[in-house]
Amino acid sequence: MSVSVLGSGAFGTSLAISLAGNGPVTLWSRDPDHAWHMQTERENTQRLPGVALPADITVTSNIDQATKADVLLIAVPMQKLRDALQAQASNLAGKTLMACCKGIELSSGLGPISVIQQTIPDARPALLTGPSFADDIARGLPTALTLACADDSLSLTLQHDLTTANLRLYRTTDMVGAELGGALKNVMAIGCGAAIGAGLGDSARAALMTRGFAEMQRFALMRGARPDTLMGLSGLGDLVLTCSSELSRNYRFGLSLGRNIQFDTHTTVEGVATARAMTEIAAAEGLDMPISTTVADLSSGAYSVTEAIRALLNRPLKEE
Repeated sequence: MSVSVLGSGAFGTSLAISLAGNGPVTLWSRDPDHAWHMQTERENTQRLPGVALPADITVTSNIDQATKADVLLIAVPMQKLRDALQAQASNLAGKTLMACCKGIELSSGLGPISVIQQTIPDARPALLTGPSFADDIARGLPTALTLACADDSLSLTLQHDLTTANLRLYRTTDMVGAELGGALKNVMAIGCGAAIGAGLGDSARAALMTRGFAEMQRFALMRGARPDTLMGLSGLGDLVLTCSSELSRNYRFGLSLGRNIQFDTHTTVEGVATARAMTEIAAAEGLDMPISTTVADLSSGAYSVTEAIRALLNRPLKEE
């Protein structure tokens, strides 16, 4: 099985590095200069400095070359996924397309699997998600991820061929649950980061994680997910990692909100758009999502951290 990774950011590059242990991998970058530097210098100095690219990785900006592979791992930000697919629709038709992004598309309220199904109807969609940081994967540290695919036969093949020396894949056919777990935990990570940044302590973080997980479950069940999926790597596992490490961009963004300092505008924070999308969908469905709504307001500047915490603490008392 030949493999290409479309997207040369930190996560796409780290996946290519791990997969190169199984055989040749093509890594595509939309920037010809970036592709040339990576291919000649054997390093992604912009996103993963200090990590060498194995000899079995070929970096290219030629999309026709990259899309010849049997399996295409699409590692682009969620809000850019649809445009990326539409731009290469003729090259992607009939392919196995594995989304490697987390979030909910703001314009449609859809996750990555649904965006693939809408945009490339004859593709065979799959999703790679779960608790992971690009730097850990690239440096060969052990990582377990969820591979979501409705086609059980294809899922078995992908699990066998894409599991590597440091990357262990677990299968599920619940694509909705897997994609929502990965998306919604980013919202909670912003909230937890803001709490820690504001000096509210670990007890506040634990409360936000726990009550936030309850919101994730309510939202996912409303969208047709299986409850057990959210208890796995793609839900609870990813939530724990993302809400407790400064390697998480969403958590760092929350920290900056809590500390009232500027955040790097060049860094993608998927949880901001996801919080907005979640809030709009929940309102339309009559679903109570107080933490998600507060994070959306906090991220947009409608609330200060103090006002956000006050709003949550002043909610009516209830059973857990």
